[in-house]
Amino acid sequence: MERTAAEPVPLHLRNAPTGLMKGLGYGQGYQYAHDVQDKVAGMQCLPDSLRNRTYYQPTSEGVEKRIRERLEEIKSLRQTKSSRTKRESEG
Repeated sequence: MERTAAEPVPLHLRNAPTGLMKGLGYGQGYQYAHDVQDKVAGMQCLPDSLRNRTYYQPTSEGVEKRIRERLEEIKSLRQTKSSRTKRESEG
């Protein structure tokens, strides 16, 4: 864990209050989840070295069952969006 503690925040998630920061790509490509269908943005929010890790595994009981179902739905939606984006870029 300590070797990944200082991983940089991806550029598209960084605030860009100045022209310099905008020029460096801060905030470029950011997707506001509430503005997209299904409320799931297709962007990656973790540094590459932390991508695809599982940090929370809800149980199948109580409220956690609903959380598990939503996390599975989000994973499926992201995979669909990722596949669609890849096909469009191959074009």
